[in-house]
Amino acid sequence: MVGGAVRNALLGEPVHEVDIATTLAPEATMRSAQAAGLKAHPTGIDHGTVTIVSGNNAFEVTTLRHDVETHGRHATVAFTDDWQADAARRDFTMNALYASLDGEIFDPLGGIGDALCRNVRFAGDAETRIREDFLRVLRFFRFHAQYGDGALDEAGLAACTRLKDGLNKLSRERVGQEMKKLLLAKGAAQAAGLMNGAGVSQVLFGRDLDDAVLERLAAIDAANALSPDYPLRLAGCLAMSADELGESLRLSNAEVRAIAGLRDAMPPSPALRDNERKVVLYQTGAETFTRAARLAWAHSNAPAGDAAWLGLMKLLEEWPLPALPVTGSDLIAAGLEPGPELGATLRRLEDWWVAGGFVATREELLAKVSA
Repeated sequence: MVGGAVRNALLGEPVHEVDIATTLAPEATMRSAQAAGLKAHPTGIDHGTVTIVSGNNAFEVTTLRHDVETHGRHATVAFTDDWQADAARRDFTMNALYASLDGEIFDPLGGIGDALCRNVRFAGDAETRIREDFLRVLRFFRFHAQYGDGALDEAGLAACTRLKDGLNKLSRERVGQEMKKLLLAKGAAQAAGLMNGAGVSQVLFGRDLDDAVLERLAAIDAANALSPDYPLRLAGCLAMSADELGESLRLSNAEVRAIAGLRDAMPPSPALRDNERKVVLYQTGAETFTRAARLAWAHSNAPAGDAAWLGLMKLLEEWPLPALPVTGSDLIAAGLEPGPELGATLRRLEDWWVAGGFVATREELLAKVSA
Protein backbone atom coordinates (compact mmCIF):
# COMPACT_ATOMS: atom_id res chain seq x y z
CA MET A 1 0.00 0.00 0.00
CA VAL A 2 1.12 3.54 -0.65
CA GLY A 3 0.05 7.06 0.22
CA GLY A 4 -3.28 7.98 1.73
CA ALA A 5 -4.27 4.54 3.01
CA VAL A 6 -1.06 4.29 5.03
CA ARG A 7 -1.30 7.87 6.25
CA ASN A 8 -4.92 7.54 7.34
CA ALA A 9 -4.32 4.19 9.03
CA LEU A 10 -1.54 5.79 11.10
CA LEU A 11 -3.82 8.70 12.04
CA GLY A 12 -6.87 6.59 12.81
CA GLU A 13 -8.75 8.31 9.98
CA PRO A 14 -11.16 6.46 7.65
CA VAL A 15 -9.52 4.73 4.69
CA HIS A 16 -11.69 5.14 1.59
CA GLU A 17 -9.41 3.68 -1.05
CA VAL A 18 -6.23 1.66 -1.19
CA ASP A 19 -3.52 2.42 -3.75
CA ILE A 20 -0.76 -0.06 -4.39
CA ALA A 21 2.83 0.40 -5.58
CA THR A 22 4.86 -2.33 -7.24
CA THR A 23 8.22 -2.93 -8.88
CA LEU A 24 6.49 -4.95 -11.61
CA ALA A 25 6.21 -3.30 -15.02
CA PRO A 26 2.59 -2.43 -15.94
CA GLU A 27 2.23 -5.28 -18.45
CA ALA A 28 3.55 -7.76 -15.87
CA THR A 29 1.09 -6.37 -13.33
CA MET A 30 -1.77 -7.07 -15.74
CA ARG A 31 -0.55 -10.61 -16.46
CA SER A 32 -0.18 -11.37 -12.75
CA ALA A 33 -3.65 -10.07 -11.95
CA GLN A 34 -5.28 -12.00 -14.78
CA ALA A 35 -3.42 -15.17 -13.79
CA ALA A 36 -4.95 -14.78 -10.32
CA GLY A 37 -8.43 -14.53 -11.84
CA LEU A 38 -8.76 -10.78 -11.32
CA LYS A 39 -9.93 -8.21 -13.86
CA ALA A 40 -7.22 -5.76 -14.91
CA HIS A 41 -7.77 -2.54 -16.86
CA PRO A 42 -4.94 -0.42 -18.37
CA THR A 43 -6.44 2.85 -17.13
CA GLY A 44 -3.15 4.77 -17.06
CA ILE A 45 -0.68 2.24 -18.37
CA ASP A 46 1.57 4.83 -20.05
CA HIS A 47 2.18 6.31 -16.60
CA GLY A 48 2.41 2.91 -14.94
CA THR A 49 -1.12 2.57 -13.54
CA VAL A 50 -3.32 -0.51 -13.88
CA THR A 51 -6.73 -0.77 -12.20
CA ILE A 52 -7.37 -4.21 -10.72
CA VAL A 53 -10.87 -5.21 -9.66
CA SER A 54 -11.41 -7.67 -6.81
CA GLY A 55 -15.07 -8.27 -6.02
CA ASN A 56 -16.67 -4.83 -5.89
CA ASN A 57 -13.41 -3.07 -5.06
CA ALA A 58 -11.08 -1.34 -7.51
CA PHE A 59 -7.40 -0.83 -6.73
CA GLU A 60 -4.98 1.38 -8.64
CA VAL A 61 -1.65 -0.45 -8.91
CA THR A 62 1.21 1.74 -10.10
CA THR A 63 4.74 0.82 -11.03
CA LEU A 64 7.46 2.73 -9.15
CA ARG A 65 8.46 5.80 -11.16
CA HIS A 66 10.81 8.70 -11.29
CA ASP A 67 10.25 11.90 -13.25
CA VAL A 68 12.21 12.45 -16.44
CA GLU A 69 10.46 15.72 -17.30
CA THR A 70 7.62 17.62 -15.61
CA HIS A 71 5.12 19.72 -17.53
CA GLY A 72 2.06 20.45 -15.46
CA ARG A 73 -0.23 17.76 -14.15
CA HIS A 74 1.33 14.83 -16.01
CA ALA A 75 5.06 14.19 -16.09
CA THR A 76 7.19 12.14 -18.44
CA VAL A 77 8.21 9.22 -16.25
CA ALA A 78 10.54 6.25 -16.32
CA PHE A 79 9.80 3.07 -14.40
CA THR A 80 12.18 2.02 -11.67
CA ASP A 81 12.67 -0.39 -8.80
CA ASP A 82 14.01 2.40 -6.57
CA TRP A 83 11.52 3.11 -3.76
CA GLN A 84 13.45 6.21 -2.71
CA ALA A 85 13.16 7.70 -6.20
CA ASP A 86 9.42 7.00 -6.26
CA ALA A 87 8.96 8.68 -2.89
CA ALA A 88 10.91 11.76 -3.98
CA ARG A 89 8.40 12.58 -6.75
CA ARG A 90 5.38 12.64 -4.40
CA ASP A 91 3.85 15.87 -3.10
CA PHE A 92 4.04 15.63 0.72
CA THR A 93 6.07 13.48 3.06
CA MET A 94 2.93 12.08 4.72
CA ASN A 95 1.90 10.76 1.28
CA ALA A 96 5.29 9.11 0.66
CA LEU A 97 4.63 6.17 2.99
CA TYR A 98 4.59 2.52 1.98
CA ALA A 99 3.30 -0.49 3.93
CA SER A 100 3.91 -4.15 3.18
CA LEU A 101 1.33 -6.91 3.64
CA ASP A 102 2.71 -7.70 7.10
CA GLY A 103 2.35 -4.07 8.20
CA GLU A 104 6.00 -2.99 7.94
CA ILE A 105 6.19 0.68 6.94
CA PHE A 106 8.85 2.04 4.64
CA ASP A 107 9.36 5.75 5.32
CA PRO A 108 12.09 7.22 3.10
CA LEU A 109 11.30 10.91 3.76
CA GLY A 110 10.32 11.10 7.43
CA GLY A 111 6.61 11.01 6.67
CA ILE A 112 5.64 9.05 9.80
CA GLY A 113 6.79 11.84 12.09
CA ASP A 114 5.10 14.49 9.96
CA ALA A 115 1.87 12.51 9.81
CA LEU A 116 1.74 11.87 13.55
CA CYS A 117 2.58 15.53 14.27
CA ARG A 118 0.05 16.53 11.59
CA ASN A 119 2.65 18.62 9.82
CA VAL A 120 2.05 19.03 6.08
CA ARG A 121 5.52 19.23 4.54
CA PHE A 122 6.54 19.04 0.91
CA ALA A 123 8.62 16.08 -0.19
CA GLY A 124 12.03 17.58 -0.84
CA ASP A 125 12.28 21.15 -2.09
CA ALA A 126 8.87 22.86 -1.87
CA GLU A 127 9.42 25.15 -4.85
CA THR A 128 10.47 22.24 -7.07
CA ARG A 129 7.39 20.22 -6.10
CA ILE A 130 5.11 23.18 -6.82
CA ARG A 131 6.64 23.95 -10.21
CA GLU A 132 5.95 20.34 -11.18
CA ASP A 133 2.23 20.97 -10.61
CA PHE A 134 0.89 24.32 -9.41
CA LEU A 135 -2.21 22.65 -7.97
CA ARG A 136 0.08 21.69 -5.07
CA VAL A 137 -0.24 25.27 -3.81
CA LEU A 138 -3.92 24.67 -3.16
CA ARG A 139 -3.34 21.10 -2.03
CA PHE A 140 -0.93 22.39 0.62
CA PHE A 141 -3.77 24.36 2.24
CA ARG A 142 -6.31 21.60 1.64
CA PHE A 143 -4.16 18.96 3.32
CA HIS A 144 -3.61 21.30 6.24
CA ALA A 145 -7.39 21.73 6.51
CA GLN A 146 -7.88 17.94 6.53
CA TYR A 147 -4.85 16.67 8.44
CA GLY A 148 -2.85 19.62 9.78
CA ASP A 149 -2.59 20.87 13.31
CA GLY A 150 -0.87 24.05 14.45
CA ALA A 151 1.16 26.37 12.27
CA LEU A 152 1.82 25.72 8.60
CA ASP A 153 5.26 24.56 7.53
CA GLU A 154 7.16 27.83 7.00
CA ALA A 155 9.16 26.72 3.97
CA GLY A 156 6.05 25.36 2.29
CA LEU A 157 4.01 28.47 3.03
CA ALA A 158 6.77 30.74 1.69
CA ALA A 159 7.00 28.73 -1.53
CA CYS A 160 3.22 28.77 -2.01
CA THR A 161 3.15 32.53 -1.48
CA ARG A 162 5.91 33.09 -4.04
CA LEU A 163 4.39 30.80 -6.67
CA LYS A 164 0.68 31.46 -6.13
CA ASP A 165 0.23 33.07 -9.56
CA GLY A 166 0.85 29.65 -11.08
CA LEU A 167 -2.68 28.76 -9.99
CA ASN A 168 -3.91 30.80 -12.97
CA LYS A 169 -2.51 28.10 -15.27
CA LEU A 170 -4.81 25.41 -13.87
CA SER A 171 -8.15 24.23 -15.17
CA ARG A 172 -11.18 25.35 -13.19
CA GLU A 173 -12.21 21.71 -12.75
CA ARG A 174 -9.04 20.85 -10.84
CA VAL A 175 -9.33 23.96 -8.66
CA GLY A 176 -12.98 23.16 -7.98
CA GLN A 177 -12.22 19.60 -6.89
CA GLU A 178 -9.62 20.79 -4.40
CA MET A 179 -11.77 23.63 -3.08
CA LYS A 180 -14.62 21.23 -2.38
CA LYS A 181 -12.38 18.99 -0.29
CA LEU A 182 -10.90 22.00 1.48
CA LEU A 183 -14.22 23.62 2.40
CA LEU A 184 -15.66 20.35 3.72
CA ALA A 185 -12.60 19.68 5.90
CA LYS A 186 -12.61 20.24 9.65
CA GLY A 187 -9.93 22.94 9.40
CA ALA A 188 -11.54 24.85 6.52
CA ALA A 189 -11.78 28.17 8.39
CA GLN A 190 -8.14 28.22 9.46
CA ALA A 191 -6.96 27.17 6.00
CA ALA A 192 -9.09 29.90 4.41
CA GLY A 193 -7.52 32.52 6.67
CA LEU A 194 -4.06 31.29 5.77
CA MET A 195 -4.94 31.38 2.06
CA ASN A 196 -6.07 34.97 2.47
CA GLY A 197 -2.82 35.90 4.18
CA ALA A 198 -0.75 34.28 1.43
CA GLY A 199 -2.72 36.04 -1.32
CA VAL A 200 -3.95 32.72 -2.73
CA SER A 201 -7.65 33.60 -2.39
CA GLN A 202 -7.11 36.82 -4.36
CA VAL A 203 -5.44 34.91 -7.18
CA LEU A 204 -8.24 32.35 -7.35
CA PHE A 205 -11.28 34.57 -6.79
CA GLY A 206 -10.21 38.21 -6.80
CA ARG A 207 -11.26 38.49 -3.14
CA ASP A 208 -10.64 36.93 0.27
CA LEU A 209 -12.61 34.01 1.63
CA ASP A 210 -14.85 34.85 4.61
CA ASP A 211 -13.08 32.63 7.13
CA ALA A 212 -15.20 34.03 10.01
CA VAL A 213 -18.40 32.67 8.44
CA LEU A 214 -16.69 29.35 7.78
CA GLU A 215 -15.65 29.18 11.42
CA ARG A 216 -19.22 29.88 12.56
CA LEU A 217 -20.70 27.30 10.16
CA ALA A 218 -18.20 24.69 11.38
CA ALA A 219 -19.04 25.45 15.02
CA ILE A 220 -22.78 25.12 14.35
CA ASP A 221 -22.23 21.86 12.48
CA ALA A 222 -20.10 20.43 15.29
CA ALA A 223 -22.49 21.49 18.06
CA ASN A 224 -25.53 19.98 16.35
CA ALA A 225 -24.09 16.91 14.59
CA LEU A 226 -24.75 18.44 11.16
CA SER A 227 -22.81 17.33 8.09
CA PRO A 228 -20.82 20.06 6.35
CA ASP A 229 -22.64 21.30 3.25
CA TYR A 230 -20.55 22.34 0.25
CA PRO A 231 -22.97 24.77 -1.50
CA LEU A 232 -23.72 26.37 1.88
CA ARG A 233 -20.07 26.85 2.82
CA LEU A 234 -19.19 28.07 -0.66
CA ALA A 235 -22.00 30.61 -0.71
CA GLY A 236 -21.15 31.68 2.83
CA CYS A 237 -17.47 32.35 2.25
CA LEU A 238 -17.54 33.89 -1.25
CA ALA A 239 -19.71 36.90 -2.11
CA MET A 240 -20.19 35.86 -5.72
CA SER A 241 -23.31 34.99 -7.70
CA ALA A 242 -24.24 31.37 -8.31
CA ASP A 243 -23.31 31.68 -11.98
CA GLU A 244 -19.94 33.25 -11.15
CA LEU A 245 -19.15 30.47 -8.69
CA GLY A 246 -20.33 27.85 -11.14
CA GLU A 247 -18.02 29.18 -13.83
CA SER A 248 -15.10 29.77 -11.48
CA LEU A 249 -15.16 26.27 -9.98
CA ARG A 250 -17.01 24.28 -12.66
CA LEU A 251 -19.80 23.41 -10.25
CA SER A 252 -22.50 20.91 -11.12
CA ASN A 253 -25.90 22.22 -12.19
CA ALA A 254 -27.35 21.01 -8.89
CA GLU A 255 -24.72 22.98 -6.92
CA VAL A 256 -25.38 26.14 -8.95
CA ARG A 257 -29.13 25.78 -8.36
CA ALA A 258 -28.57 25.26 -4.64
CA ILE A 259 -26.48 28.43 -4.35
CA ALA A 260 -28.93 30.43 -6.48
CA GLY A 261 -31.79 29.30 -4.25
CA LEU A 262 -29.84 30.29 -1.17
CA ARG A 263 -29.03 33.72 -2.61
CA ASP A 264 -32.72 34.35 -3.43
CA ALA A 265 -34.20 32.95 -0.22
CA MET A 266 -35.60 35.10 2.56
CA PRO A 267 -33.34 34.36 5.56
CA PRO A 268 -35.39 32.45 8.18
CA SER A 269 -35.24 33.76 11.73
CA PRO A 270 -36.42 32.58 15.15
CA ALA A 271 -38.11 36.00 15.42
CA LEU A 272 -40.71 34.93 12.83
CA ARG A 273 -44.13 33.88 14.08
CA ASP A 274 -45.27 30.30 13.57
CA ASN A 275 -47.24 30.87 10.38
CA GLU A 276 -44.54 33.16 8.99
CA ARG A 277 -41.99 30.38 9.44
CA LYS A 278 -44.26 27.99 7.59
CA VAL A 279 -44.75 30.46 4.74
CA VAL A 280 -40.98 30.92 4.34
CA LEU A 281 -40.43 27.16 4.47
CA TYR A 282 -43.17 26.50 1.91
CA GLN A 283 -41.92 29.20 -0.47
CA THR A 284 -38.24 28.25 -0.31
CA GLY A 285 -38.47 24.47 -0.02
CA ALA A 286 -37.02 22.22 2.64
CA GLU A 287 -33.43 22.02 1.41
CA THR A 288 -33.04 25.75 0.76
CA PHE A 289 -34.80 26.61 4.03
CA THR A 290 -32.32 24.47 5.99
CA ARG A 291 -29.31 26.01 4.25
CA ALA A 292 -30.68 29.54 4.63
CA ALA A 293 -31.36 28.98 8.33
CA ARG A 294 -27.82 27.69 8.92
CA LEU A 295 -26.31 30.64 7.08
CA ALA A 296 -28.49 33.19 8.90
CA TRP A 297 -27.54 31.52 12.18
CA ALA A 298 -23.85 31.82 11.26
CA HIS A 299 -24.33 35.55 10.59
CA SER A 300 -26.09 36.08 13.93
CA ASN A 301 -24.54 36.47 17.36
CA ALA A 302 -26.37 33.43 18.72
CA PRO A 303 -24.27 30.61 20.18
CA ALA A 304 -23.75 27.41 18.21
CA GLY A 305 -26.17 25.50 20.44
CA ASP A 306 -28.85 28.21 20.61
CA ALA A 307 -32.28 26.72 21.43
CA ALA A 308 -34.22 29.28 19.38
CA TRP A 309 -32.31 28.55 16.19
CA LEU A 310 -32.51 24.82 16.86
CA GLY A 311 -36.27 25.19 17.20
CA LEU A 312 -36.39 26.89 13.81
CA MET A 313 -34.38 24.05 12.28
CA LYS A 314 -36.78 21.47 13.75
CA LEU A 315 -39.77 22.98 11.93
CA LEU A 316 -39.20 20.45 9.15
CA GLU A 317 -39.63 17.58 11.63
CA GLU A 318 -42.75 19.07 13.20
CA TRP A 319 -44.47 20.32 10.05
CA PRO A 320 -44.08 18.22 6.88
CA LEU A 321 -44.37 20.41 3.82
CA PRO A 322 -47.99 20.31 2.56
CA ALA A 323 -49.04 20.23 -1.09
CA LEU A 324 -51.67 22.55 -2.56
CA PRO A 325 -54.89 20.48 -2.45
CA VAL A 326 -56.03 21.48 -5.97
CA THR A 327 -54.37 21.05 -9.36
CA GLY A 328 -54.82 22.44 -12.82
CA SER A 329 -56.79 19.31 -13.72
CA ASP A 330 -59.21 20.08 -10.89
CA LEU A 331 -59.79 23.57 -12.28
CA ILE A 332 -60.39 22.24 -15.80
CA ALA A 333 -62.90 19.77 -14.38
CA ALA A 334 -64.58 22.72 -12.65
CA GLY A 335 -65.10 24.42 -16.04
CA LEU A 336 -61.99 26.58 -16.60
CA GLU A 337 -60.33 26.54 -20.00
CA PRO A 338 -56.62 25.68 -20.24
CA GLY A 339 -54.46 28.75 -20.67
CA PRO A 340 -52.98 31.74 -18.85
CA GLU A 341 -56.17 32.44 -16.87
CA LEU A 342 -56.13 28.93 -15.42
CA GLY A 343 -52.56 29.44 -14.20
CA ALA A 344 -53.41 32.82 -12.70
CA THR A 345 -56.42 31.33 -10.90
CA LEU A 346 -54.30 28.51 -9.50
CA ARG A 347 -51.77 31.04 -8.17
CA ARG A 348 -54.52 33.12 -6.55
CA LEU A 349 -55.91 30.03 -4.83
CA GLU A 350 -52.45 29.12 -3.62
CA ASP A 351 -51.90 32.63 -2.20
CA TRP A 352 -55.24 32.44 -0.38
CA TRP A 353 -54.46 28.95 0.93
CA VAL A 354 -51.00 30.04 2.19
CA ALA A 355 -52.31 33.24 3.80
CA GLY A 356 -54.97 31.22 5.58
CA GLY A 357 -52.44 28.96 7.23
CA PHE A 358 -52.50 26.03 4.76
CA VAL A 359 -55.75 24.66 6.23
CA ALA A 360 -58.30 25.19 3.42
CA THR A 361 -59.52 21.93 1.89
CA ARG A 362 -59.82 21.01 -1.77
CA GLU A 363 -63.57 21.56 -1.61
CA GLU A 364 -63.18 24.99 -0.05
CA LEU A 365 -60.68 26.05 -2.71
CA LEU A 366 -62.89 24.81 -5.57
CA ALA A 367 -65.86 26.63 -4.02
CA LYS A 368 -63.93 29.89 -4.38
CA VAL A 369 -63.54 29.18 -8.10
CA SER A 370 -67.25 28.69 -8.66
CA ALA A 371 -68.00 31.77 -6.56
